[in-house]
Amino acid sequence: MNRSRIIENINVNWKFLRGDESQAWYRGFEDSSWRDVTLPHDWSVEEPFSQEHSSGTGYLPGGIGWYRKNLVLPQELAGKRVNITFEGVYNNAQVWCNSYYLGKRPYGYSSFTYDITDFISFGKQENIISVKVDHQDIADSRWFTGSGIYRDVYITITDAIHIDHYGVFVTTPEVSEDQATVAVNIRLSNESQADETIELSNTLRDAGGSLIESVGDEIVVKTDSCMEINQTLIVTSPHLWSPDTPDLYVLCTEIRKNGEVIDHVNTTVGIRWFEFDADKGFFLNGVNMKIKGVCVHHDAGTLGAAVPVTVWERRLQALQEMGCNAIRMSHNPPAPLLLDLCDRMGFLVIDEAFDEWEGVKHKWSTGHNVYPPKHFGYYEDFPQWGELDIKEMVLRDRNHPSIILWSIGNEVDYPNDPYCHPYFQTMTGNNDANKPAAEREYDPNKPQSDRLTTIAKKLVRYVKECDMTRPVTAALAFPKLANLIGYADTLDVVGYNYKEHLYEEARQQYPNRVTFGSENSASLEAWLAVKDNDAICAQFIWTGIDYMGEAKGWPIRASQAGFMDLAGFKKASYYFRQSLWSAEPMAFLATASKEDPAYTSIKRWHGGAPHWNWKPGDQLDVICYTNCEEAELFLNERSLGTKKLNDSSLGYLTWEVGFEEGILNVVARSAEGIGCACTLETATQPDQLILRVDISELSANGQDIAHIEIEITDSHGKYVYLADDLIRLSIDGPGEIIGIENGDVQDLEPYRSKFRKAHHGKLLAYVRAGITSGQIVVKAEAQGLVSGTVVIDVK
Repeated sequence: MNRSRIIENINVNWKFLRGDESQAWYRGFEDSSWRDVTLPHDWSVEEPFSQEHSSGTGYLPGGIGWYRKNLVLPQELAGKRVNITFEGVYNNAQVWCNSYYLGKRPYGYSSFTYDITDFISFGKQENIISVKVDHQDIADSRWFTGSGIYRDVYITITDAIHIDHYGVFVTTPEVSEDQATVAVNIRLSNESQADETIELSNTLRDAGGSLIESVGDEIVVKTDSCMEINQTLIVTSPHLWSPDTPDLYVLCTEIRKNGEVIDHVNTTVGIRWFEFDADKGFFLNGVNMKIKGVCVHHDAGTLGAAVPVTVWERRLQALQEMGCNAIRMSHNPPAPLLLDLCDRMGFLVIDEAFDEWEGVKHKWSTGHNVYPPKHFGYYEDFPQWGELDIKEMVLRDRNHPSIILWSIGNEVDYPNDPYCHPYFQTMTGNNDANKPAAEREYDPNKPQSDRLTTIAKKLVRYVKECDMTRPVTAALAFPKLANLIGYADTLDVVGYNYKEHLYEEARQQYPNRVTFGSENSASLEAWLAVKDNDAICAQFIWTGIDYMGEAKGWPIRASQAGFMDLAGFKKASYYFRQSLWSAEPMAFLATASKEDPAYTSIKRWHGGAPHWNWKPGDQLDVICYTNCEEAELFLNERSLGTKKLNDSSLGYLTWEVGFEEGILNVVARSAEGIGCACTLETATQPDQLILRVDISELSANGQDIAHIEIEITDSHGKYVYLADDLIRLSIDGPGEIIGIENGDVQDLEPYRSKFRKAHHGKLLAYVRAGITSGQIVVKAEAQGLVSGTVVIDVK
C-alpha cells in the first residue's frame, strides 16, 4: 500500500443543476437527471447575453447552481486523513460531504480546503460532495466574474502524521552567483494516538533530476500536536531564476517512519534575489532592469472564468513575444496554474488580493460610469473574511519565485467611492461632469478616507505574518490623498495608477520611497515616463488582453483595452508595444483611413488594420511599427521612401499613400544591419476556410485542450481580413467543442452556439478531449466557401 501523500484531481464527472434545490445537500438525493459537467465550469457563459443583466459583468447572468460529485475511495486507504480543496468558486460556496455541512466561503477568488476525514467512507461505499453556489448579485463586480466551480478541485490523502496544508515555505535568504542558501520551514501535524519518532528530510534536485543537496533530522512528534522545523540547504553555483533564464529546482520534503516514506510534498523552487531602489529602480540578481508589465483579468471570452492552463499558456507566449516580462493579477488572487506558468515561463508577478475593502464601490450596471450604480460586492464579507482571505492567498502562493510584490488592494482610495475627504473638493481629478454634483462634493456623512490607513496597516501586517521576504504594495487611484492620510506610508512600495505626471513630485517629496506605475495607459508618453526615468522601475498597462465586463453599454459587452482580443488574436496595438518593448528586430504594417475617428483621436496608437483592401482613390496612412533604425516602404515594387524612427515623435513611422491594388511591403533595417520585412496584399473574395491546430495529439483524460484557428482566405490562399462569414463547426470523435470565440465585443450570439461569425477573417475554437482514445475530426463550414477540416489524435 502507498502510505505517502496522494493528490487526485476530481474535475471529471460532476453533476450540475442550474437553479436551486432545497434537498440537494442530502446524500440520498436523486441527481440522475442533472447534467454531466467537467470542471472547471462557468455556467454564466452557457446562457444568452441580455441587456437586463449588468454591463459591469458583461451582460451575462448569475443566479444559483448546484454541483454534486460521487467519490469512491479504496478500502486500503482507511485510516488516512482526507482533505478536499477548491481553488475557486464564484461565489458564496457552501459545501457538504455525505450530508454533513462543512462551511461557506463568500469570496469567489479564494482557494479553500476542508478536512473531510470524519465524514468520508472507504471501500465500496459512495461519498457525495454537494456544493451550492449562490451568485445572485450579478452586479457585484466591475468586470466579469463567472459563476460556478470555475477552477480545479482535488483531494489530498495523507497519513495521520503529515505535512500541513501550505506547510512548506521555501526562502532564499542569501543568494549570489557563487552560492545560495535555501531555507525550508516545515509545519508538521501528528493526528495519531501516540508520540512518534520520524525522520524529516529535504532533497533539492535541478530541472534534470540531478541531486543538488539533501538534509535530514530525526524528530519526535507529540501526539495530537503541531510543530515547526527549519532546515537549510547550500547550493553552489546556482542557476538563478529570471525572465531570461527561468531555471527551477524541485524540493522534495519527506517524512519517513521506520524507513518508509509516509508523506511528501514537492515544491518548485526558484533561486533569485531582488531589490527595489528609490533612485535606481528594480534589480534582479544584481542586474538593473525595467519591468514591462500588463494587467490581466481572469476570463477568456467564450470560456468565461473556467480557463484551462493551455489557454493561459498560449496567451502568455504571445505576451512574452511582445516583450512583456511581468503580470499584475487584477484585482484578485489568480488560479494557481497561472502562477505555475509564470514560474516556468519567467514572468514577474504582482499578486493582488482585493478591489474593495469594507467600503462598497460603484458597480456600473447600465454602462461604464452611468448612474445610478449598484452597490453589491465583497465589502459585505470583508470585515469577517478579509484577514483569512489575504492570508490564504499569501500562504498558498508564497513559494512562487515569480511573485515580487503582494498587493493589498486596487483603487480603494477612489474619491467618494465610498470614502470621502474634505480635500476632494479641491481635486481637479474629481470634477467628472458625468457624475452627479453630490459625487463631486465633500459629504461628512460618508465614510471618511482616514479609515483606509487603519485597514491598510492591518492588511500589511497580515501579509507579513505569512511572508517577510517580499514588499507590500497597493495600486493608488489618488496618490495625493493617499499621501495626505498616511495610506501610502503603510506600503513598502507605492503603486500609482495613471499618474505619470506625479512621478517627479513623488521623488522630490518622498526621496526614500519606491514609486512605480501599477496601472498605466498604453500611450508612448506613459512608457517614456518609465524608460527615461531611472527611479521608476515599472509600468503595468491596462490591459494585456480584452476582458468581459466593464462595458461601455449595450451591445458592447467587454472592454477593448487589451493588446489582444478575447480570442487571443493580436491587434495592431500589440505590434506597437512590441516595437517599444522587444529587443528582437521586428516590423509590422497597418493601414488607416484619415477619416477614421478611432485613428485620428488621441489614442491613435490603437489605430490601424493589417490589410490592403480599400477603395480606389482612398487616401491612407500606412503605419509601420518597428524597433529598427529605418524602414523603406514599397508599393508594387516602387519605393515610397525611407524613414528613420528617430525622426518620428510618434514612436512609429507613417507614409501618406493613395490606395492602389497589389502588394504593399516594408523592409526595416537595424543599426547592426539586421533586416526584417512585412507584407500586405490585396485579397479577392472569400473562398475557403483554413484550419490550424496547435497540437496534433491530446491525452484521453477529459481535460486536455487544443486550439483551432479558422482563417478565411481567397482562392489564392491570401488572408481576407475583412471577411465576416458565418461559420458553423461540427465535431466527430472522443472530444467536444467547449467554446467558439471571434473577439468581437459586439457579437451577441450566445456562446453555447456551434456557429459564429468570423471577425477580422478569423475564428477560434477550443476542443477538449474525452476519456477514450480515437480521432477527433473538426469541420468548419460556411455558405459559399470551401469547408475545412482538422484531425486530432486522442491517446
